Amino acid sequence: MPEVEILIGGRSFQVACQEGEERFLQSAAKLLDNEAQLLADTLGRVSETRMLLMTGLMLADKTAGLEEGLRSAERKLRDAERRGGMAPAPAPAEVAPGAAEKVEVRVEVPVVPEEMIAVFANIADRAEEVAGRVEVAATE
Repeated sequence: MPEVEILIGGRSFQVACQEGEERFLQSAAKLLDNEAQLLADTLGRVSETRMLLMTGLMLADKTAGLEEGLRSAERKLRDAERRGGMAPAPAPAEVAPGAAEKVEVRVEVPVVPEEMIAVFANIADRAEEVAGRVEVAATE
């Protein structure tokens, strides 16, 4: 089982992980370290326990927000799929007799924040790894 040295809030930790999960651990440690740095910049030096608790809570809060955003995006996607993939056209305006009617169709394309893309990429990598393990276990 490999051991990886990670830095959180300027402190070094040795953490064991499964073979092949080193980069996931480093990625998670980087997220935790970023939050720890924000905390240290705001509060100054705090105990290791308090720092890890507070940074964990800060990350949990961000994750909850991302999950809610994901649920909202999924609802919007399902609604768009039900409507045929496009936002509904606005209600037609009154058109004078003999005038050409102008129809406007609006399509909205959401922009996904880079941070969210990185989180989902990490989750996808982990899911692929678990799927690989299940496949290996099924063949044994």
